[in-house]
Amino acid sequence: MHSGIVAVLAAATLFGVSTPLAKLLLGYMDPWPLAALLYLGSGIGLWIMRRIRRMPAAHLGSGDWGWLAAAIAAGGIIGPVSLMVGLSAMPGSDVSLLLNAEGIFTTLLAWFAFKENFDRRIALGMLAIVVGTIVLTFPQEMRFSGAWSTLAVLGACLAWAIDNNLTRKVSLSDASFIAMVKGLVAGMTNLVLAHLTRAQLPGIGIMVSAMLLGFASYGMSLTLFVIGLRQLGTARTGAYFSIVLLGESVTMPLLVAGALMALGTWLHLTERHEHRHRHDEMEHDHEHIHDEHHQHVHDDPVVPGTQHRHLHRHEPLTHVHPHFPDAHHPRCQGECRAVPLRHCSCLCMATPSSGF
Repeated sequence: MHSGIVAVLAAATLFGVSTPLAKLLLGYMDPWPLAALLYLGSGIGLWIMRRIRRMPAAHLGSGDWGWLAAAIAAGGIIGPVSLMVGLSAMPGSDVSLLLNAEGIFTTLLAWFAFKENFDRRIALGMLAIVVGTIVLTFPQEMRFSGAWSTLAVLGACLAWAIDNNLTRKVSLSDASFIAMVKGLVAGMTNLVLAHLTRAQLPGIGIMVSAMLLGFASYGMSLTLFVIGLRQLGTARTGAYFSIVLLGESVTMPLLVAGALMALGTWLHLTERHEHRHRHDEMEHDHEHIHDEHHQHVHDDPVVPGTQHRHLHRHEPLTHVHPHFPDAHHPRCQGECRAVPLRHCSCLCMATPSSGF
């Protein structure tokens, strides 16, 4: 299985356990300080992990900091506070149902606002996965407590969808560094806002529990999610993030949902998007191996096939190969487009072999 898909499924699993546990923690504190502690735990935990592993400092381009700041504002401040507000007034099962909207919002924004490529095969696969999640999670009775709590959870989903698409802009940078910065900035900001609203913090034991949950379900999950964004593109990452099932007994809805999700995943995995395209000259810093997109010389020899990182330049390149809308093919289209593209552009010399 593609390593990006494995990373996204692991991210979804880690995030999936946070909803019921956060619901328990809301019995001891208000939504705003809980959101702060979850993100602080994420940022501090990743900082400690990076220190233990002696990971080198990451470098973002001057333009990347703006994208990251906007992503933090949407996904690190607006999103978690909205979720905690909705979760405080709704059953956790209903919140889990509504959280499926994040994948839908993420995909729609990626396709229609950020112009990520897709074809009928990918669209049908996404539709099958979405319908599968609805079949599995749709309750026999709607127990939503009110319009405001429902809108709060949907607002969190939209905020995280915006965050996902903005984070894609910086996904070539160190994934754990991005997640750490998000956690620290969002955590401290939410903590200050919670103090201004006179929200009370719980005892030290509950605080530590919340921060440990944040490290696993937010920090490690976001790190893996960024890896998925880098390798798969935003829409596909959002789709795979929706398909993890936790603690479900075998029922007819589960079997139907599983079949639909399997169909959607198969349509995505068997896609073959291939056409002649051009990469413009660019310079950036990220982990890479010397593959067809990274052919450059080093002062010191590098063992072939080993991961390494440094500032490197991509010379203009025209070639044909199967590809996802990953970080080196962010807006590559399989048909003639008049829109200038930043990194990768179609030369209108071939059509994609994916689709029906």
